[in-house]
Amino acid sequence: MASAAEQLASNLNFSAFSRATELKKRIWFTLGALLVYRFGTYIPMPGINVDALRQTFAQHASGVLGLFNMFAGGAVGRMAIFALGIMPYISASIIVQLMTSVIPSLEALKKEGETGRKIINQYTRYGTVLLALIQAYGIAIALESGMGTGLQIVTDPGMMFRITAVITLTGGTIFLMWLGEQITSRGVGNGISLIIFAGIVANLPSAIAQLLTAHAQADLSTFMLLAIIVICIAVIAVIVFVERAQRRIIIQYPNRQMGNRMFKGDTSNLPLKLNTAGVIPPIFASSLLMLPATVNNFSQNMPHWLQAISFSLSHGQPLYMVVYAGLMAFFCFFYTAIVFNPKDTADQLKKHSGFIPGIRPGERTAQYIDYVLTRITVVGAIYIILVCLLPEFLMSTLHVPFYLGGTSLLIVVTVTLDTIAQIQGHLVAHQYEGLLKKSKLRSGKRNR
Repeated sequence: MASAAEQLASNLNFSAFSRATELKKRIWFTLGALLVYRFGTYIPMPGINVDALRQTFAQHASGVLGLFNMFAGGAVGRMAIFALGIMPYISASIIVQLMTSVIPSLEALKKEGETGRKIINQYTRYGTVLLALIQAYGIAIALESGMGTGLQIVTDPGMMFRITAVITLTGGTIFLMWLGEQITSRGVGNGISLIIFAGIVANLPSAIAQLLTAHAQADLSTFMLLAIIVICIAVIAVIVFVERAQRRIIIQYPNRQMGNRMFKGDTSNLPLKLNTAGVIPPIFASSLLMLPATVNNFSQNMPHWLQAISFSLSHGQPLYMVVYAGLMAFFCFFYTAIVFNPKDTADQLKKHSGFIPGIRPGERTAQYIDYVLTRITVVGAIYIILVCLLPEFLMSTLHVPFYLGGTSLLIVVTVTLDTIAQIQGHLVAHQYEGLLKKSKLRSGKRNR
């Protein structure tokens, strides 16, 4: 059953939106920040031979560089100042989350509330700078070596170029991290997610143009084109349904007495998302599987057995799909265990006198929550595997140019849902404020 806020949000109209001045300012700020990001993806890094870079990137587009280029909105292929994108920040965030489960001091900070969260965010920023420095230096060395193609990508290689590249790329990542935080605090939606979203959506028009060009040149039949459109709509519908799906565990609170009055116990629920891990499993699985292909492209004298492994783990191969599915399932369970701790949830319920009907508070409650979470994670892992393997199957078996992969489609839909939910929340708050002002005016008139 929908909550009161959801029912109110479903009845929102454009007149309510036009009166929400604060929300419009937030939306314009978000659009302006994303426009700045897109502009930065076209500013090239100094000292690069653009023609040689374009030829080199065409040979490595199927490796990790292709994945990073998708998340960076094409900045890697142009070697722009935002070529590193926001990925160092995401990696640092995941590393810090892992460390909070291992290091007791960080775990204690996590439980301190807002103060601890600010300290952990600061550690994440330090980790982002460190990772960006390492990755930027590695990119500078790879560009100087020609990335295995023999072309001179750097016009004037040397220590000065490396210093310039490290400062430029690291500064670009720090700026994007700051820009994402500004969007989160002063705009609408999660800033980091919206930056990745903008990078993926920016490549969507060219992908649609390539699809229509293939149809015009008779490389793609009309039936197959319509089938791709239907499959895209169906996959989007499945993603929306699953991302909104929840397993709600009923929580009851006993009667309590305050003074001479007895208050009746309340009933609430503990919502558990069907896909708790989000888009992290396919991103990690794709990155790991693309490493062999990238190493193979960079190295000219690899042993035959390594070349065979690299070929077996390339796109469209049966071993690639099996390992890809296995890695996604592993990261679904692994990341869910990191971000959600049943024992902490059970302790919080016991602290506030809440309990699950028929389950003893404490350890038994933690075991029950873990049991339910494991079951729904199985369903979530199957959903992630099907969504991400469907484009791979279409491209390898039917030779269909399905350019928008499952990972990118998953990111686009989930970020859109989260942003729309935040916009609805702002509109609901605006309507509540309007109702409160009207009630105050009415009460004031009655008092007169």
